[in-house]
Amino acid sequence: MKKIITVLFLVSIGITNAQQAFKGNGDAKINIGANIQDGGSGIQASADFGLGENFSYGFVATYLLGVDEFSGIYGTNTYANLKPEFQDRFDAKFRVNANLCSVIGVDQLDIYPGLSLGLRNFGGHLGGRYFFTDGFGVFTEFGFPIAKYNNDKDVFDHLNNQVTFSLGASFNLD
Repeated sequence: MKKIITVLFLVSIGITNAQQAFKGNGDAKINIGANIQDGGSGIQASADFGLGENFSYGFVATYLLGVDEFSGIYGTNTYANLKPEFQDRFDAKFRVNANLCSVIGVDQLDIYPGLSLGLRNFGGHLGGRYFFTDGFGVFTEFGFPIAKYNNDKDVFDHLNNQVTFSLGASFNLD
């Protein structure tokens, strides 16, 4: 019972002392978290910089740490315990976001749909950040490809060309 009361107390303090999630021009945020997708999982780091009341730009990089090996026939080749190389595991993107914090009217919560232009595809994302204090919060993000650059069917081409889910910590830099 003491643990439940303690958790409720901490959550209520976090909610009542929460800060604004997106401040507009000059705002700077960094997200660091886990990336989860089919065939592998890894880390994601992103940075977003405010340009206006509801608009930001940024960068995101993903590196897959745990990737399933491939054994079998792919195309006309046969593979045994094939592991992806660095270029198969890494992806980087430039992105723009529409930050809806002021639109939805909840200062602590920023919902941000956006578009991204990366090394492997043109895509979109939908994310959200909630700040407990002025400098610390949590984020979650759902990303998806819209148009892939390469139609070649490499064994590991799907790793950075699919729906991804990320979650982790968000930090305010301003």
